[in-house]
Amino acid sequence: MNSRAGFESEYPFASNYLDLDGARYHYLDEGAGETLLFVHGNPTWSFAWRNLIKDLSADYRCVAVDHIGCGFSDKPQDYPYTLDQHVTNLTRLINTLELNNTTLIAHDWGGAIGMGAATRLPERFSRFVLMNTAAFRSTSIPLRIAVCRIPVFGTLAIRGMNAFARAAISMAVEKHERMTRAVRTGYLAPYGNWADRIATLRFVEDIPLKKQHPSYGTLQQIEEGLQQFREYPVLFPWGEQDWCFTPDFLEEFLNFFPGAETLRIPEAGHYVFEDAHEKLIPRIREFLALHPLNVGSV
Repeated sequence: MNSRAGFESEYPFASNYLDLDGARYHYLDEGAGETLLFVHGNPTWSFAWRNLIKDLSADYRCVAVDHIGCGFSDKPQDYPYTLDQHVTNLTRLINTLELNNTTLIAHDWGGAIGMGAATRLPERFSRFVLMNTAAFRSTSIPLRIAVCRIPVFGTLAIRGMNAFARAAISMAVEKHERMTRAVRTGYLAPYGNWADRIATLRFVEDIPLKKQHPSYGTLQQIEEGLQQFREYPVLFPWGEQDWCFTPDFLEEFLNFFPGAETLRIPEAGHYVFEDAHEKLIPRIREFLALHPLNVGSV
């Protein structure tokens, strides 16, 4: 049961589900018009996009997914929680909903998953808004996350104490006063017990730092596929206080997309949509207006 108790006004959206071979894939589908596809990371869910969706759905169709194991999606215990599987799930949703001329808006793991879907379905994407994320290989990993990959300890910390999600609502933001009781409740609600935290742990374990990692090849394919979007409209909003996806990741992205636009936010952290949604929303609206879709395009 997907209860909104304690954060009803923060997340007043209707739930939709796609059956993925027996696993229910939850998504939001709000508004009408050009499609904005919101793809979250770990340990968040579609709740993270609520402020953007409340505003942008007045003029756009806003579709926001919950990865399997996250948010209001099912949380199977025996499931391939890999980058490839998450990309496959997203592409199935895109094809099922027949999303075209899509603008991807992604954060954290959503960057790799979203760009993975774009490299597989390039004809369905038109613009990209990527914030505090990566879609390329890196050997950089913060100590705070590396510790969570330690066998046994990481499992007990993440699944037993919900340490990853609980720490994030403090360590991923700079403006702590914005993390009200309702907001904290919303972020933690889907991850209330050991079983519900399976994907939170699997995402941490799935970071491919070495060639022998099962997801390394998938990430390499995504990285190599970025070049086809080199001339596409791209916006990089970036919280520069992020200790995970630091500004170094932004600079690396600009090597792939040298013509991209940026919105550097010095006072914002990893959860840039919490620290600076009042800056994000008008800048995204401006970006969309500056790069209109071709009239008559499919």
